[in-house]
Amino acid sequence: MSSQMEKRRHELLEDVSAHASQIIINHGVDADIANQVGIAIADHLARHWGGQMITIPKDYFFGIAKRDAEIWAKFNGRNQSDLARQYGMTLRGIYKVLDRMRSRDTTQPELF
Repeated sequence: MSSQMEKRRHELLEDVSAHASQIIINHGVDADIANQVGIAIADHLARHWGGQMITIPKDYFFGIAKRDAEIWAKFNGRNQSDLARQYGMTLRGIYKVLDRMRSRDTTQPELF
């Protein structure tokens, strides 16, 4: 009999496969090809990330997290206005991102 964890793994990979297939079908690709791509993506996840303990945050979207990490990496202490222009954000929005990233960053000591 399968363990609960094994069932959850299969459920995750099936969900990834189905979601990828549906996105591809929505872009006009043949359903058989889309299903093959979805399965290939799920197989890739299983091969390259299988056995790892990974927590996927529920409250944070990948695109925002990626953008925030880029902003944090480019921040030099004085370029908030430049970052706001580059990312199409308000200065206040940049300050929020920097505050959020500062609270998560354990590698950079406080300056003051």
